[in-house]
Amino acid sequence: MKTVLIIVVAVANAAASWASPPQYEYAGKWGSRGSGNGQFNFPPGVAVAPGGNVYVADWGNHRVQYFSANGSFLGQWGSLGSRNGQFSWPEGVAVTPAGNVYVADTGNYRVQYFTATGSFLGKWGSEGTGNGQFDRRLGVSVAPSSGYVYVADVLNHRFQYFSSNGSFLGKWGSFGSGNGQFDGSEDVAVAPASGNVYVVDFLNHRVQYFAGNGSFLGKWGSFGSGNGQFRYPRGVAVAPSSGYVYVAGGARSDIQYFTAAGSFLGKWGSPGTGNGQFSDPSGVAVALANGYVYVADRSNDRIQYFREVNSSVTPASLGKVKALFR
Repeated sequence: MKTVLIIVVAVANAAASWASPPQYEYAGKWGSRGSGNGQFNFPPGVAVAPGGNVYVADWGNHRVQYFSANGSFLGQWGSLGSRNGQFSWPEGVAVTPAGNVYVADTGNYRVQYFTATGSFLGKWGSEGTGNGQFDRRLGVSVAPSSGYVYVADVLNHRFQYFSSNGSFLGKWGSFGSGNGQFDGSEDVAVAPASGNVYVVDFLNHRVQYFAGNGSFLGKWGSFGSGNGQFRYPRGVAVAPSSGYVYVAGGARSDIQYFTAAGSFLGKWGSPGTGNGQFSDPSGVAVALANGYVYVADRSNDRIQYFREVNSSVTPASLGKVKALFR
């Protein structure tokens, strides 16, 4: 009996050690420079609805477009202006579990929100430094559990958060390089399970993360090209199932991904225009339904998406050994 127990423990340990972080392969792309359906003009933001549709902030065309999971065009809304449903250089986009779409309307210093097909629901914000005011360069994310809307108020070097209809709830941050300080806070993402808030700190070349009320929890990163280093990171997303954190590398032209606490897991991408290459990737989103990772490949005017390669399979021999001890 003692020998049997030793073998079972050894098998269990071997199976556990075989598991490894996911790897990704190129799955598809869509988009080109232009103003037609499915074309883009420097798209910086991407989000995935629970059902799998993909929403893109089309910055230079002052609109939002949305697509099926594989890039088939479904619809669009918006034009240049300041009226309801119009935009001026929209940068960030986020989708709630119910399917409503929040858009960071950067040039109009506001957030607007819509139904899944673009019907206007509401707005808030103006130019300034007060509560509920913004100073350009906005990113937006929605907490699935609370419905709170987090906004990266980039040139005010802070984050604000609001109820789903825009009532001000709180803020944190100031200019600097200390914990909870920012120098160009480009994007924000909320972890679905924990509610923690992840921030790409552009000119400080790092990621910081916080509790939902802004309490500092941790950070990682420095300037460089090594694993876990950054060069002007632009976008961040948290995978709904695993909680892994994905960072769009900006000047590094890659995607790096990490555990929830910042341990490096892997990366892919290089500068260029080929499949799996990037030019200033500025937005990233992870689909709940299939785990696809979507990247707003900004200067290539396209969206690319990637699928996980199963790298955590237990060898057949281990399975046979385990069967002996059922």
